[in-house]
Amino acid sequence: MTKTIADVMTPNPITVKPDTSLQEAIKILAENHISGLPVVDDEGKLVGVISETDLMWQETGVEPAPYIMLLDSVIYLQNPGRHDKLLHKALGQTVGEVMTDKPVSIEPDRSLKDAASLMYDRSIGRLPVIEAPTGKVIGILTKGDIIRSMAAE
Repeated sequence: MTKTIADVMTPNPITVKPDTSLQEAIKILAENHISGLPVVDDEGKLVGVISETDLMWQETGVEPAPYIMLLDSVIYLQNPGRHDKLLHKALGQTVGEVMTDKPVSIEPDRSLKDAASLMYDRSIGRLPVIEAPTGKVIGILTKGDIIRSMAAE
């Protein structure tokens, strides 16, 4: 029998809201020994994900965007919009300012193989599990959950 995400996911995961302070989110991650959290709105709908990677910008800072001057014109060598986004992450004070705002999610009735492929292809460590059609977060699936499921077989 093929295992579904519902068989393996952690139900009712800890979540935060966009207006949660970064300090509070960092404390939740550290105290619960987890590497990321779904970000939900007031109805419990998924609006983002905050991970250790998002928070690393707080420590690393952002270098000025590389550019050259040519005939009194500034020519950016990288996309200036991307630089602005990174700068915002480095200076952000709330979860909403630093979260990944286009999260990848999955439904509970999908197979574990589908989830593993999606996580591998997108290089992500966790998938919020959402209830269709409401978009509410009902669980979370991590790489660790998949590995533990494999070990139990």
